[in-house]
Amino acid sequence: MAGAEEYLNKALAVAHQAAETQLEPIRTAAGLIADALSAGHQFWVFGTGHSHALAEELYGRAGGLADVRAILEPGLMLHEGLQKSSLLERLPGLAEVLLEINPLAAGDVVLIASNSGRNAVPVEFALGARERGVKVIALTSLAHSKAVTSRAPGGQRLFEAADVAIDNCGVPGDALIQIPNTTEPTGPTSTAIGALLLQALTVEIVTLLSTRGKPPKILRSLNV
Repeated sequence: MAGAEEYLNKALAVAHQAAETQLEPIRTAAGLIADALSAGHQFWVFGTGHSHALAEELYGRAGGLADVRAILEPGLMLHEGLQKSSLLERLPGLAEVLLEINPLAAGDVVLIASNSGRNAVPVEFALGARERGVKVIALTSLAHSKAVTSRAPGGQRLFEAADVAIDNCGVPGDALIQIPNTTEPTGPTSTAIGALLLQALTVEIVTLLSTRGKPPKILRSLNV
């Protein structure tokens, strides 16, 4: 077994591990979000670097919740340069600026995606949101995060700054496959497994709200 076959088999094993171990945090997170939406509060999503793609996975997605507010800061995404986004996500104080210009308020919920959970912006965003009375859900790799130190001034990692942590069950460094004659492993899983977990979260939220007699608006594909 090698190449694509090895990756698919190992990635599916990670997916099965996540499915078997993350139902409880997913249900807890869904409860927080359903409670917030039922009470007229907002559900926010945020991520830096490649994790911004997971924020977008919940935003404007066919089959997804219509009532999602995404924080998509251009400098923290990738299209303005990898080096720029990597440096900015480590910058202390930037999260406070984002919290000032995005009106998160007490009673809201924010989901923050960060595979390593170590950089200043996602950690400080979580801490600042909680100071404002916002519940924080982290989507992260606990194995990776516990293997590194924080770059946030306070020393916390994202899972330590959140109310609920959903583990993508990825390995430290994210990539699964070491191919002979290469210096670094390849085949990351954080986006694929993260998207799987977030769509499970969406289905759980819709189920909860519908059971309560408050079915949410769900986006329909513009291409059907």
